[in-house]
Amino acid sequence: MATTKSAGTTKTGRDSRPKYLGVKLFSGEKAKVGNIILRQRGTKFFPGKNVSKGKDDTLYALKEGIIKFSTKRKKRFDGKQRTVKIVNVE
Repeated sequence: MATTKSAGTTKTGRDSRPKYLGVKLFSGEKAKVGNIILRQRGTKFFPGKNVSKGKDDTLYALKEGIIKFSTKRKKRFDGKQRTVKIVNVE
């Protein structure tokens, strides 16, 4: 008989890498062309003036300028209104 227990695999040995989401450049900071302003899943923030949205919903600057965050009321397709956060580069 074996005196020690067999070394089997563990069920808790896996972990995914962090996604590093969130705001990368804050309001009042300078942005260059192509700088990532914000990484997100879904559209928590909407692109405004001189800002574009990538295929993974990342917002990035199209022109050089200063970042400004604002809110705006947006009407949904079913008639309800929602307050959305908009990112602009001015």
